[in-house]
Amino acid sequence: MRNAESQGKVVEASDLTRQFRIPHSTFRIRCGAVIDFSGKRAFVTGGGRGIGRATAVLLARAGCSVAVGYRSRRADAEETVRAVEGGGGRGRAVAIGGDLGDSAAAQRAVAAAAEALGGLDLLIVNHGIWPPDEVALERMTDAQWDVTMRVNLDAVLYVCRAGVPLLPDGGKMVLVSSTAGQRGEAFHADYAATKGAVIALTKSLAVELAPRQINVNCVAPGWVDTEMSAQPYGRDTGEGRQEIEDTIPLGRVASAEDIAGPIVFLCSDLARHITGEILNVNGGSVLCG
Repeated sequence: MRNAESQGKVVEASDLTRQFRIPHSTFRIRCGAVIDFSGKRAFVTGGGRGIGRATAVLLARAGCSVAVGYRSRRADAEETVRAVEGGGGRGRAVAIGGDLGDSAAAQRAVAAAAEALGGLDLLIVNHGIWPPDEVALERMTDAQWDVTMRVNLDAVLYVCRAGVPLLPDGGKMVLVSSTAGQRGEAFHADYAATKGAVIALTKSLAVELAPRQINVNCVAPGWVDTEMSAQPYGRDTGEGRQEIEDTIPLGRVASAEDIAGPIVFLCSDLARHITGEILNVNGGSVLCG
């Protein structure tokens, strides 16, 4: 049946199908799934709750085996493991503890994740803290600055440094930053500084690892409905959340799953020609050109 024309010539529909067929196997839909991580192994830091838990569950649903990183909240990490195993995923899950702000401990944690899963293909560096109290820089203590730097930046360095040699050529890395790393955040200068550094680290690693075909990207969330933001949401007997949502063009804060989806996309071969990119997931609240 002839149903298309090209440059004045009648062509067969089957000819068009062949002309525009994408040969890369990742783009072929099999069993209704576009993204398939069967046989892949991931280490997700900060995987005990929030964005990390949502990411681990979504990766597992696509067939990935997942190591769930945590610092001290073992029960939360084990709950993520149960969520992974009960979420219809085909991969296995394991909880890996360690203080990633300590270089030696981070090295051990990454090595333990690789040993437990038989290797690593994906590294998602998601952990971090956000001190909720507003503190002007002139009043910020050395202790607060040092803690934020240790958790949000030093630990990212240590995990990446330990993980890069274990990734195969063609592996994927996704680091989690924040809109604060792009526009700054008044009275949270410590947090904003670390997240800006994560963005710079992402771009540096993307170029360093490109010869090995390792993609390194970053997701920068805005406000997310997680435990970390409970204090500002609860301000003024709960009106704080509404005030925040009034500043977001899409009219709501993100769910953890809203952030996990873009992370999983960047881990897939659908994003194989994307590296050094900062993917904003903020409902339009910060628009970067």
